[in-house]
Amino acid sequence: MSLIRTSFWNGIAVAVRMGTALLLNKILAIYVGPSGYAIIGQFQNLVGMIVTFATGATNTGVVKYTAELFDDEASQRRLWQTAGTVTLIASLISAVAIVLARDFLARELLHDPALASIFLWLAAGLVFISLNALLLALLNGKKEVKRYVISNIAGSFIGLAVTGALAYWYGLYGTLVALSINQALVFFVTFHQVARTAWFRLRYLVGRIDRRHLRALGGFVAMAAASAIAAPLSQVAVRNDLAAQFGWDYAGYWDAMWRISTIYLTFVTVTLSLYYLPRLSEIRDPAELRREILGTYRIVVPAVTVISLALYLLRDLVIAILFTADFAPMEVLFGWQMAGDVVKISSWVLSFVMLGRGMTRLFIVTELLFALSFWASAALLTRLFGFEGVAMAHLANYAVYMVAMWYLILVRSPETRPVPGRA
Repeated sequence: MSLIRTSFWNGIAVAVRMGTALLLNKILAIYVGPSGYAIIGQFQNLVGMIVTFATGATNTGVVKYTAELFDDEASQRRLWQTAGTVTLIASLISAVAIVLARDFLARELLHDPALASIFLWLAAGLVFISLNALLLALLNGKKEVKRYVISNIAGSFIGLAVTGALAYWYGLYGTLVALSINQALVFFVTFHQVARTAWFRLRYLVGRIDRRHLRALGGFVAMAAASAIAAPLSQVAVRNDLAAQFGWDYAGYWDAMWRISTIYLTFVTVTLSLYYLPRLSEIRDPAELRREILGTYRIVVPAVTVISLALYLLRDLVIAILFTADFAPMEVLFGWQMAGDVVKISSWVLSFVMLGRGMTRLFIVTELLFALSFWASAALLTRLFGFEGVAMAHLANYAVYMVAMWYLILVRSPETRPVPGRA
């Protein structure tokens, strides 16, 4: 399936996701306020880390090797059994760990010991959350775009209904409960979609762990673990630093700004994951890989630039529609944040090559280094320029990352280096 066709089907899911996210943003702005946004951000970062470990951090590898082994169904099934068994074991261990650590997590991360019971909800749904992520990886690797879209649309509506209702009735506590169980509920939709395919049987998810596939997935485990730890921890650190300097409301303003970026960039990031990552895994020829990268640039970067500029020009209206008057101080972040988003996506088109081609060491080093540099630059620039400095740091960090990716992927890497005498 081409990038254009994938973008079309993905566009349906993203349109629904964006619409539901916009409605949900408004609900949360009314019922939890700026400081509540900051706590939600802390919790979502933690959930992201936990889910990565609960899936054994194998999902990116499952996408790659499912796509790569498209002509070897027996190997695909051994891969899925290995990943499924690892996921079940890892999610059960993670659930027990969450229950035991719930008081510590509530106190140190959410800054409210009364929220400890939230983690019981998360632990209860963790196996289903992990299996949902694995099944989505299978659909992605098999290029079952329509079924993948249906699951994503279901997730959007379930997220809106459950989170909106619980936020209305129980405020911040209800919101955190909803965020703990939403993806567990989506599992049943995703399983129904996968079960209807001709290539899937339930027994393919559990079985003997194949050592060869486990070793192959190992590099992706390291990459996913680095990504799951580095980026969320840097965001938690930045959020805590903003709260220490300006108060939790300002941490919430930044989180609201980050949420806007996440919503409108979803179309690009999901399309890259759904089409681009499996495509990178399939390509054998360096010249063809380079053409795929540059072709993706021609479509993705202009689209993100136009949307980012529109959001900047309409920033006051965006705040009024998506949030409330209490969020007005976030207006100063828009210019730097939107510019940073364009550079971010430009760099991600290249950094996805590290995932698709299994460049484990390079991915881990750059992921850790630039997560640390974001935290450091945010701490420095907020002290030099005030609250606006956190968005300046976003642009500065991704500008340096973009240059690094361009050099490492397009100049130095033998995966994409042009071969003399060939197109």
